[in-house]
Amino acid sequence: MPYLSPIRSRLSKMAGLALLGAVLSATTPGAFAQAKDAAPVVRIGDGALSGGSSEGVASFKNIPYAAPPVGPLRWRPPQPVTPWTGVRDATALGPICEQIYNPKDTGVGPLPMSEDCLQLNVWSPDVAARKGKAPVMVWIHGGGHVNGSGTAALYDGTNLAKQGVVVVTLNYRLGRLGFFAHPALDAEHPDELKGSYGLMDTIAALKWVKANIAKFGGDPGNVTVFGESAGGISVTYLMISPMAKSLFQKAVVESGAGREHGAALKGADRYGIRSAEASGLAFAEANGITDAAMAAAELRALPADVLMKAAPSSVDGGGPIIDGKLFSEDPEQGFAAGRQMKIPFLIGSNSLEWPTAPSAAGAMGRAIAPVAAQHDAAVAAFGGEDAYNLRVVSDTVFTEPAHYLAVKAAKKGAPVWLYRFSFVSDSVKDTLKGAPHASERKYVFDTVNATEWPVNDKDEVVAQLMSRYWTNFAKTGNPNNVSLPHWPKFSAKGDMLLDFTTEATAEAEPTPGKAVNDFLGSLHK
Repeated sequence: MPYLSPIRSRLSKMAGLALLGAVLSATTPGAFAQAKDAAPVVRIGDGALSGGSSEGVASFKNIPYAAPPVGPLRWRPPQPVTPWTGVRDATALGPICEQIYNPKDTGVGPLPMSEDCLQLNVWSPDVAARKGKAPVMVWIHGGGHVNGSGTAALYDGTNLAKQGVVVVTLNYRLGRLGFFAHPALDAEHPDELKGSYGLMDTIAALKWVKANIAKFGGDPGNVTVFGESAGGISVTYLMISPMAKSLFQKAVVESGAGREHGAALKGADRYGIRSAEASGLAFAEANGITDAAMAAAELRALPADVLMKAAPSSVDGGGPIIDGKLFSEDPEQGFAAGRQMKIPFLIGSNSLEWPTAPSAAGAMGRAIAPVAAQHDAAVAAFGGEDAYNLRVVSDTVFTEPAHYLAVKAAKKGAPVWLYRFSFVSDSVKDTLKGAPHASERKYVFDTVNATEWPVNDKDEVVAQLMSRYWTNFAKTGNPNNVSLPHWPKFSAKGDMLLDFTTEATAEAEPTPGKAVNDFLGSLHK
């Protein structure tokens, strides 16, 4: 693998790989100006922050970007932060948002857990300069809109920041605290946005970035949003929202679906999904809340664990709501009509996202129902019953929709890059038939030791490849650079992608699965 060019000396032991310290030093902003071991301090509009510094990277954690959404602010759009006096300590992570906590989920940060969770974290390669123009990467975590946090060790921004970018991770409201509606809430503030509070939070965080990131050495005019799974879904919805325009200039979607449908805020079912207000009424009634005059107060009095009980699905508390203001349509329709932001767009999926037979329940089952209804044609497209059973969920929910959005974006003139992540660690290659959902995250962030899977030099190489492509894209809108294998721009006619292969290489190839993509796409016409 002579063309691979790892950045850090920890890979110098690998045969055939050259150390590129000179490349790194040429692309990374200057060293910190503060005295050695001194805590970096930044003053923003809300007050002063004292962060930490390690290995030439400053970090600032638990920075509030909106007021605590508690008490009367539960189910309200994010409100301004109350400025503080003195210097706020920003060296420790803040609480994760309320969710059904799973300590084994590597996409979730450490406890405590609280409704007061609207904070973000910043890693900067050159905080002392304060007037720097480093590109900014804002991460939106996944978790089905019901779990996860921006505080997970998996999402530590240190190694990306070493490559010359400012990294921001954030929390946003989840489940029924983040995606919920009820007529009583609508009546309180009829002119306010309703429903998708988690995405309102994300927009508020992006506004914070635009207003403050220059103080951390970042360029507010060069912001890339990148997200995985539900975070990727959030990115595509932000790309079609009039309220997110001008807040970012590039977008990355990792396994972010693309054919999903949000519930309507109120009124009739939408695509067979009951409205958010209908779901909210049913939830309230199930908890003994039936008096319209008291409903808002009684809902706000419910403990958070009651709201999180019986983990909500995409029908109830688990995703964007079509309210006619923040969102008037789904990405599928928005991209088809060319109403999305015409910006550099990097998108892809993993080689075997969800190895589940077509009896999958819940949202997955609903997604594949049209495919299952044409079983014989589907089996023929997939190349046999076994392949169909193995791949139908992955290709229906993730792979074909990513290709669809890439095609639509490219046809409207946006520069697009499509990828397939196929790499599987040696430690688990005997048990996995392909790269599963969310397995690319530790390579994008170059945090390969943040999961339980043992890793080796191959994992390190893939992390260097992915993290460098992603940071190159953030810098220029093009993932390529002369030291990396060439990644061809995607077009509907060329239909090429970059595959991160099982051999720890990056190889351009025609997009695989044409018969499957054509068949699945035909179901949406």
